[in-house]
Amino acid sequence: MAKLFGIKNCDTVKKARQWLDTHSIVYEFHDVRADGLTENKVQEWLTKIDWQVLVNKRSTTWKQLSDEVKDNLSEANVTQVLLDNPTLIKRPVLEHEQAVFVGFKAADYDSIFTKP
Repeated sequence: MAKLFGIKNCDTVKKARQWLDTHSIVYEFHDVRADGLTENKVQEWLTKIDWQVLVNKRSTTWKQLSDEVKDNLSEANVTQVLLDNPTLIKRPVLEHEQAVFVGFKAADYDSIFTKP
């Protein structure tokens, strides 16, 4: 089963959820703000995608971070920064068949869920 991570009021997450519902894709939704995240989950994602893809540098959360945190963000400390600021994660994060996908585009979801 697919698992979608995001926050309920995010427009992009809403679009992804609507796409999944419209295409009758069974999935579990995990709200990273309300339900939280574990260090293991973030590290699992980081073994499958680059940390710079996971960090949303266009977010309000990014803009509110101190310059010190932004200037020193690295692979070594990104897990803790994301755990402290889960809305810094680019949304949604989709887990499907051992892969992790970040963001939402209908064409990408078509490819992800269409079997050859």
